Amino acid sequence: MKGERHNKILELIQQHAIDRQEDLLRYLKDAGFQVTQATVSRDIRELHLVKVAAGGGQYRYVSAAAAGSQQVHSPGRFEMIFRESVLKIDYAGHTVLVKCFSGMANAACELFDSMKWEEEVVGTLSGDDTFLILMRTEADAQHLCQTLSQYVAKR
Repeated sequence: MKGERHNKILELIQQHAIDRQEDLLRYLKDAGFQVTQATVSRDIRELHLVKVAAGGGQYRYVSAAAAGSQQVHSPGRFEMIFRESVLKIDYAGHTVLVKCFSGMANAACELFDSMKWEEEVVGTLSGDDTFLILMRTEADAQHLCQTLSQYVAKR
């Protein structure tokens, strides 16, 4: 039964962009498996499932082996560092400006660089309290600005 459930989990995460244990639990129950949250959590550990950035600030479970070159990332880490570091985000032309607390721009920029983004990021440049993101187009800059703004704490 466990082997069948594990196979079903691997099938489900390939078919659906599942990013929460609760969603995986629901899919398994819909497929006829009687499981608890604790069982799903244990299965995720045993299958070595990890979350990867799926673009647009979204994440999904994949097997660690299948993650390959994809950026494995804990969404909580990104959100926490951005909420604690970033004061505001704006853009002008192809450039996104990320204003941070003093001394926090390097950490926030390094974390940003470790992520995969749908938008066309050309590169970044970081200072002490600000980092810049050079985008391929102005539309990309505008979209990234909107995406990142969801991670900024309202002050």
